[in-house]
Amino acid sequence: MFNVLVCDDDKEIVEAIEIYLRQEGYNVLKAYDGQEAIKVLDSTEVDLLIIDVMMPKLDGIRATLKIREKNSLPIIILSAKSEDADKILGLNVGADDYLTKPFNPLELVARVKSQLRRYTQLGSTVVEKKSSVFTVGGLKIDDELKEVTVDGDVIRLTPIEYNILLLLVKNQGKVFSINQIYESIWNEDAIGADNTVAVHIRHIREKIEINPKEPRYLKVVWGVGYKIEKL
Repeated sequence: MFNVLVCDDDKEIVEAIEIYLRQEGYNVLKAYDGQEAIKVLDSTEVDLLIIDVMMPKLDGIRATLKIREKNSLPIIILSAKSEDADKILGLNVGADDYLTKPFNPLELVARVKSQLRRYTQLGSTVVEKKSSVFTVGGLKIDDELKEVTVDGDVIRLTPIEYNILLLLVKNQGKVFSINQIYESIWNEDAIGADNTVAVHIRHIREKIEINPKEPRYLKVVWGVGYKIEKL
């Protein structure tokens, strides 16, 4: 059973989300501000976090920043704001997905399922007979161990970042458009996907490139998309 932590200072929203998640078989943990959420994460194994932006003591943005210092679990941010700038801010600090209030509870459940599916796939350590090691220069992905290294150093990626990088590395030299990346990774129609994909690409570059402004591996093909350069 998956543990889902729901954090919102509006207790009615927390209780409503809890009802829908429990109906799907999830165990729900609750917190009502960012500080409380961090305490729960420090003491309990949590598989996914749903966190509101506007909260007392420690808001969702700052809480996500702190959580990302040592935890790569999927994070879905909730906010009453729908502007692109707010969505980008949420993704910039490490969130995997973003949902605007008021939201359809069934859509939230669907997004939870999607994130957990990717997360469990990332955490799988089942060894297959077929080789699943992909290398590009000093960049190496061991898809059996779900491990990424650059010049021997282990790189920590979120599930979304890992899946994007794996897609590109498996297809070295092939250019993927933003829509192709989004539809392949999120399994949804690419509506307004530009900012979402661009933010995750930037995060990947910051982690795997010595100089993200002059990337060696993850290249942009202007007006077309992104690719992993063959070396």
